[in-house]
Amino acid sequence: MAGRALSFGVVAEAYERFRPGYPVELLDLVMAYAGHPVRTALEIGAGTGKATRLFAQRGITVTATEPDGSMLAELRKHVPANVSAVQAAFEDVRPGERYGLVYAAAALHWTNPENRWSRMAALLEPGGVFASFGGPFRLADPAVEEAVRAARAAFLESDEIPSPDGTPPEQEMQWPGTELQRSEWFTDVQQALIERHVMMSAHDYIGYLSTVSAYLVLPLPDRQQVFSRIMRVLPDSVEMTADITLHLARRRSWDGGSPVRRAVC
Repeated sequence: MAGRALSFGVVAEAYERFRPGYPVELLDLVMAYAGHPVRTALEIGAGTGKATRLFAQRGITVTATEPDGSMLAELRKHVPANVSAVQAAFEDVRPGERYGLVYAAAALHWTNPENRWSRMAALLEPGGVFASFGGPFRLADPAVEEAVRAARAAFLESDEIPSPDGTPPEQEMQWPGTELQRSEWFTDVQQALIERHVMMSAHDYIGYLSTVSAYLVLPLPDRQQVFSRIMRVLPDSVEMTADITLHLARRRSWDGGSPVRRAVC
């Protein structure tokens, strides 16, 4: 997983070009949950800033952290002045300033599970909001999906990342909501679904696949061959199901003797 997590920098420009952004509806849901204006936010694994722009446009001062220098350089081309871009993995962020919001856009599964939630709580103001969102980007036509699966079978059984805690897909509450519900640091865990469909050309779909970690870690000759095979079975344009699952939780407010304080000293 570590190799896949750091595989995106070589395709930073393609990541920016071929991956879809996030809808304003997502921002509205997070702000409604917060229940008051959010002034500061910390973003984990910001990538090229797809989500960064969404939150910054609401006037929030965003500190966007990203471990890969190439991804961060691409982010800096696209974000406004109220964004501070910092090269750091989540595990490198030291408790100090606390934020009204900490969020991760399709990046939380790359973080180390050890002490994940105590670290997260240490970065949030009491009552502050944590948000994680993302979802699979899938071909909507089952026949096209099956053709693509067959075309890549010699190289990859699946190009998706399984649930980090093994939650089955049919369970109502999905990860990371499952972990948040078990955490002593968070309360009021909520899950919401934003349904959306995206049309793209076959060429752009291959461009999207070129940014997916499962393909990025293949040897270059294998990668080129599998993309060629997939391209041959695609129609001129494809419809994608790009639903976003949003998880929200609130950091518990603790009086003196806070367990957050014990966890970070």
